[in-house]
Amino acid sequence: MAKTKELSKDTRNKIVDLHQAGKTESAIGKQLGLKKSTVGAIIRKWKTYKTTDNLPRSGAPRKISPRGVKIITRTVSKNPRTTQGDLVNDLQRAGTKVTKPTISNTLRRQVLKSCSARRVPLLKPVHVQARLKFAREHLDDPEEDWENVIWSDETKIELFGKNSTRRVWRTKNAELHPKNTIPTVKHGGGNIMLCGCFSAKGPGRLIRVKERMNGAMYREILSENLLPSARALKMKHGWVFQHDNDPKHTARATKEWLRKKHFKVLEWPSQSPDLNPIENLWRELKVSVAQRQPQNITALEEICMAEWAKIPATVCENLVKTYRKRLTCVIANKGYITKY
Repeated sequence: MAKTKELSKDTRNKIVDLHQAGKTESAIGKQLGLKKSTVGAIIRKWKTYKTTDNLPRSGAPRKISPRGVKIITRTVSKNPRTTQGDLVNDLQRAGTKVTKPTISNTLRRQVLKSCSARRVPLLKPVHVQARLKFAREHLDDPEEDWENVIWSDETKIELFGKNSTRRVWRTKNAELHPKNTIPTVKHGGGNIMLCGCFSAKGPGRLIRVKERMNGAMYREILSENLLPSARALKMKHGWVFQHDNDPKHTARATKEWLRKKHFKVLEWPSQSPDLNPIENLWRELKVSVAQRQPQNITALEEICMAEWAKIPATVCENLVKTYRKRLTCVIANKGYITKY
C-alpha cells in the first residue's frame, strides 16, 4: 500500500475550525477535498488530546530485550566469528524468537557490523616480540636513514583470482585485531610472480619470475637488477638493502654473496609485511591492473610493467616519509599486524 501524504498543520487546524462552526464531517471533507474518515480522525484526535500536532510515536517494541542485547553483544565480542544463525539459536533457546535481520539490526545499533575477515600472516609470540624490538630500536631513526633504503619484495598477481572470505563482527577500526583476521602462511603458485624494489626516489626495476625461484635464481636477479636500480634511483653512498626472511634470502650462499658485494642489509623481523612500504605499491599496482582487465598472461605482464612505471616518485617519497608512523602503530598494537 502506498504511503499517504501527511496533512499540513494548517489543514488540520482548518478541519477543527469548521467542526467548531457546526459543519459535519462529510461537509468538511467535500469542502477540503478529503475523505470523511480522515476528517473524523483529526476531529477525534483534537477532542481527545486538544491538539492536532503529531503525538510521540513509540513504534513496535524491541523484540530483543536489553538483557538479550547484552548477551549477543558479549558473545560476538568474545568470538567475532559467531554467525547470525548461532545467535538466533541462542536467543531461541532463551525463549526469544527473532530473525537474522533483527540480529543484524540490533548489533548495528551497538556499532558492530558483519565484515570480511582480513587475511594476515600467522604471528607466533616470537614474531610479535621481534616486531616490537625492531619498531622500538628504529623509532627515533632520522627520516634520511629511511630515504637511503631500497625496499624489495615479491608478489603474485592472478589473472582471474578470487579470495575466499569469512565474516566477523567488529567495530569500525578493529579490522586488524587478531580476533578479526584470518591467519595465512606463505605459499607458492599464482599466475604471475613479480619481483621489484623501490626507494624514496621512485620505483626500481620490476621483473617477472617465470620459474619457481630458488636461491641461485634470487642471487641472479639481485645481480642483474639491484645495482642497476640503485644507480637509476641515484642512491647515496652506503645505501641499505631491505628484503624479508624468505629462506632464499637468508640462505648462507645469499648472505655470502651480499657480503662480498659489500651490500648493507637491514635486519628484518619475520612475518612483517605491514612494515614494508612496498606492500602499498603492490596494492596500488593490483588495483590499477584489475581496472584494465587483462585477458591473458601476456597482457597481464605487459600491463603490470606499464602500471609500475607510472607510479609517481611522490607516492614513493610519501611512503618513506611516513615510516615512523608504521613503527608507532606496531608499538601501539603491541606487535600485532597494523592496518598499513
